[in-house]
Amino acid sequence: MMSEKPESTSAEQMDPSLIRGLTMPRMSRRGFLGLAGAGLLGAVAAACGSSSSSSSSGKFSWSTAKKTGQLDFANWPLYIDQETVNGKTVYPTLQQFTKETGIKVNYQEVIQGNTSFFGKIEPNLKAGKPTGYDLMVISNGPILNSLMLYNWLTPLDHSYLPNFAKYAGASYKDPTYDPGNKYTAAWQSGFTGIAYNPKLTDGPITSLASLFDPKYAGKVGMLNAEDTPNLVMLYLGIDPNTATEADWKKAAAAMTKQKNEGIVRKYYQQNYINALENGDVAISIAYSGDIFQANQSSKGSDLKFVVPTEGVYRWTDNMCIPANSLHPVDAITYMNYVYNPRVAATMAEYINYMTPVPASKQYVIQDADATSGSNKAGLLAIADSPLVYPDAADFAHAYYGRNLSPSEYATWNSIFQPIYQA
Repeated sequence: MMSEKPESTSAEQMDPSLIRGLTMPRMSRRGFLGLAGAGLLGAVAAACGSSSSSSSSGKFSWSTAKKTGQLDFANWPLYIDQETVNGKTVYPTLQQFTKETGIKVNYQEVIQGNTSFFGKIEPNLKAGKPTGYDLMVISNGPILNSLMLYNWLTPLDHSYLPNFAKYAGASYKDPTYDPGNKYTAAWQSGFTGIAYNPKLTDGPITSLASLFDPKYAGKVGMLNAEDTPNLVMLYLGIDPNTATEADWKKAAAAMTKQKNEGIVRKYYQQNYINALENGDVAISIAYSGDIFQANQSSKGSDLKFVVPTEGVYRWTDNMCIPANSLHPVDAITYMNYVYNPRVAATMAEYINYMTPVPASKQYVIQDADATSGSNKAGLLAIADSPLVYPDAADFAHAYYGRNLSPSEYATWNSIFQPIYQA
């Protein structure tokens, strides 16, 4: 039997900050992923050479683990609710978590990219030592795959996660990249699809084919990210989750032809939003949350995000506990806490990406009812947005990419990186 059971988290009303962050200029969360992409191949290759690495997964037992009252949490910048009190940044849901559980959180915005963070913790993981973190947020993809492959994550005991069992949306349970949620629980998620500036197109954009249309030559933005080839495969009628190397080469050929014909203006990282707003591009591959934030910002952009008829690429950032964590019970207690719908609502009001807790929508609406004016309108926009609360039809056309081994990702990079960088 376990020595510590999950502590209940009350659904009491917290003091919401109401539309936190919607007018705060902030860097795209997904934009960070492109900044360290060039180093990904080396990081994954390093993992390839560590099959003999040690891990605590064979020694660790949840039955003997105890709560310590401390949690060291590594996350991305601006990826949790926050506000400024007396000139200091505070995190309301973390404060509430400490109040309810007695666990103090050392919250660190240290993840600038999956690759660079992996490089930071890999030496300790190889040596079987604590990384200095008990909880970290990692995107589905090659780095997460490597962490699981080499037993560098602590398997979860789902008896600690009753809120996840009760409130996690169906599409967040048993994901293809982590069957049975053995190692992960979603933090936030999003779609990569198409955004366009309606002032610069001759009508609504509905298909990925528009990215290849010569009439938009020089006015198409693409992304320097693995999302792009996966979307191109959808355009070609290929399911990216089952795609082969031959399929990747078909996508690369289509991208090369598009580029040679002058249709692509640029392969962007996070600055594609500015290009859409100022008219440098009419259409671009885009992240759902970025477009929502741009339209709610003080600029009042009128960009449109589209789930293309061929489908949309989906990504999820995941909470996971590294091997040899010093405070695993504290970490899994927090994982359970954020699946409380009241807590998830407060975070969704700030983050604006897709929350994995659909039941949180009712609390966003309650918060809207408790205020007025622009705050009310902003909160209702969150509750009504399919970019924060997609419906079943949206998820039906959403695809993850394939789980690539380190060697497969080396091949992937050799095919697509020359196109991005040429």
